[in-house]
Amino acid sequence: MKPLSLLTVLQAACWTQALPLLEAQTPNDILAAGVQSLPSPSEAPGTRGIIHVALETAGHPHLQPFPTEVIPSPSSTISVATNKTIAQVKPLIAAATVSNIFASPISTEAPPSVFATRPDHPVGKLGITNQGPTETNKFYANFFLGDQLNGVWTHPYSLLWSQGGGNAFSYGLSITHDEAYQRAYGPNATADPVEFYINPIGIQSLIFSAAELGPGMSLTTDTLTAFSANVNLLPSGATTPAISFPMVQGMGFVTAIYNGATPFVDTSVFFNAITPLASPAAGVTKYRLLLDDGNTWLLYATANNGSGLALTLLNTTRLVASGSFTGIIQVAKNPGDVAAQEASYDSAAGAYATTATLSASVDGASGSYSLSWTKVAANGASLIMMALPHHLQSMDSTTSAGQTAIQLQTTTKGLATGVIGDSWTMVEPSMPVDIGFAPWNASIASTNTIPAAAMTAIDNAGISDLSQDMNAQSNLNSMYYSGKALAKFAAAIYAVHDLAGDVSTAQAGLAKLEEAYELFANNTQIYPLVYESQWGGVVSTASYITGNSGDDFGNTYYNDHHFHWSYFVYAASIIAYLDPAWLPAHRDWVNTLVRDASNPNSNDPYFPVSRSFDWYHGHSWAKGLFDSGDGKDQESTSEDALFSYAVKLWGRIIGDTAMEARGNLMLAVQKRSFQNYFLLESTNANQPANFIGNKNTGILFENKVDHTTYFGTNDEYIQGIHMIPINPSSPYIRNQNFVTEEWNTYFCDGCVDPVNNVTGGWRGILYSNLALIDPVKSWNWLTGPGFDAQYLDDGASLTWYLALAAGMGGAG
Repeated sequence: MKPLSLLTVLQAACWTQALPLLEAQTPNDILAAGVQSLPSPSEAPGTRGIIHVALETAGHPHLQPFPTEVIPSPSSTISVATNKTIAQVKPLIAAATVSNIFASPISTEAPPSVFATRPDHPVGKLGITNQGPTETNKFYANFFLGDQLNGVWTHPYSLLWSQGGGNAFSYGLSITHDEAYQRAYGPNATADPVEFYINPIGIQSLIFSAAELGPGMSLTTDTLTAFSANVNLLPSGATTPAISFPMVQGMGFVTAIYNGATPFVDTSVFFNAITPLASPAAGVTKYRLLLDDGNTWLLYATANNGSGLALTLLNTTRLVASGSFTGIIQVAKNPGDVAAQEASYDSAAGAYATTATLSASVDGASGSYSLSWTKVAANGASLIMMALPHHLQSMDSTTSAGQTAIQLQTTTKGLATGVIGDSWTMVEPSMPVDIGFAPWNASIASTNTIPAAAMTAIDNAGISDLSQDMNAQSNLNSMYYSGKALAKFAAAIYAVHDLAGDVSTAQAGLAKLEEAYELFANNTQIYPLVYESQWGGVVSTASYITGNSGDDFGNTYYNDHHFHWSYFVYAASIIAYLDPAWLPAHRDWVNTLVRDASNPNSNDPYFPVSRSFDWYHGHSWAKGLFDSGDGKDQESTSEDALFSYAVKLWGRIIGDTAMEARGNLMLAVQKRSFQNYFLLESTNANQPANFIGNKNTGILFENKVDHTTYFGTNDEYIQGIHMIPINPSSPYIRNQNFVTEEWNTYFCDGCVDPVNNVTGGWRGILYSNLALIDPVKSWNWLTGPGFDAQYLDDGASLTWYLALAAGMGGAG
């Protein structure tokens, strides 16, 4: 979302010099059977990696998530003279039963003609072949961005195109697995909590290469899906890959498919000993590889002709085959000298996944989703994939039966566990089907009944808030800021109508909001949206016009689409709820935004599947078409959840039960994922013990976690960006124990930086969030003599803050 700068790179505890290679050994120097070994180099391993200690700020302007100027007081009171007929309060739609919520696309039609089209984009599709609408926010994007030299994280492994670098001077694809002890903490490593932790990058533990690869070669990708991509290494001038890599999230082996090339298995960490082992299955060759860093890897080779593969230790950095090879070579890190772990790998040797298919069903408040892998297997081998902690918590009994003793550290998500099976099913038994537009918490559920005194206060605030100039506040040069303004007024109108019961004021406010929204529905805002067919998506024209990739927080480059569109979808849901006659002319426009960020089905020819939400990780990624040394990132769990909540509401309003169910299931999965990785209670077992005292992650990357924001380091910024906007789904995502721990750490009376030292709109955010645990204190502050309009940011209204606090029980 939003930014901070520092471009220093620290090579702390990193060895950059390449050690001289030992002289090549002849076959007579190597035992024909048994361990092939070499003396250890006299110095430490030559590559310990690079540590990036600063934020990469490409595409992120130094802007807060709301304009900082004080909203001017309205010069006149809203007129209630209107002919608009407003709908009556409607009950919630009963929870549905849907057998597969991903079975059908939202639409297969072109986006509405109000969106201009163009075939170009500032970022070209580097090395991508045979691809229509293309994923922009997925884990493998570094392989088609920039110089293609940044890594890709599949968890628990990371992959990097070595391009002739490292101690091995290899041109292949390197594989790394980082242990917890390799992390760097800072800036004060002895602090508790530390501000950040980060894993080294660039360690080339093993490298799949070939004699045919060298200068002038190329890396291409194809078959890019929501869970996988196929990576190809082509010799200079060749049209056929020497090696292809099916790259799938959570893959248990890194698999190289050799297409008649001569295999090299290289390392920049130096081979210490190579041990041939008994074949685990017919036609499978097995080796144990001990590296100089003390780590052990298992290598399996399966030739298409069943002949196996003989590898010879050439020197400390290279194993070579005697000739061309057609088949697969696989490696996995052996986490310990445990027979059961190696036996699990043995049973899966020769099998690999090429992609995954997502399916899900709901029945009332219970939902389940399945990841089913397309498997290629020799000799009936089993498939092993690595599950993250939130998967294990929700696996059904059939899936759990496949768990193994294999556990490997991930970079930012705790331990991954090997699971044998061609598919997994996870169950979410308590989806938030009863959350609607009204304030909600787990004990009182959704409510639109509040005390009479609170109704009066909400109505008075609403008359003032809805008298503001909605057009001026929403007609901005940022879709993000514009959407926040529209959503603010929508929530206020809902509160005035359904909670305060003032239909006439709500009518007048709704007329103004519909007029303001029409600017965007007609696509005549300052920077109109455009459908660009190169990647396949709807983007702001800001960067096309200005040439600045960071304008509108990088929207043109697919940054933050789920954040930006969430506000428009939410506002549209309330408008259509109160005025059903508005819906037919606007359904397709709003659906287009949902399709852009959250298309459920590959039969939609205009958008990739699930651009933002990652169903393996259980949350969205915000970074779009920017290459990054530490991978994709996410910096606002609350706005991630807002998109799911808005999709749920919009699905309810338009009668799309599958869409509503997807929103409910996404919220349930996010709740689990956030509590495991982002919102850190004292019992958190997945983030480092010396980090969880921060209470939230700040920005979580694939390779590091940094308790900061892109726009500043104030506590209220770092904690508050994971609060905004406070809405009915907030108590579901942010449970009371977490909110209590966070408040007591940063903002309670007597803390080092108490809430009353916070200025501007951030103070209102904090006190509104307080309503989740202490609605009385929140209400008293909002209605007390010390309250000032400067404490409302451009995306918040006093009307809604009062409604939330009252609905949670704060008004007595």
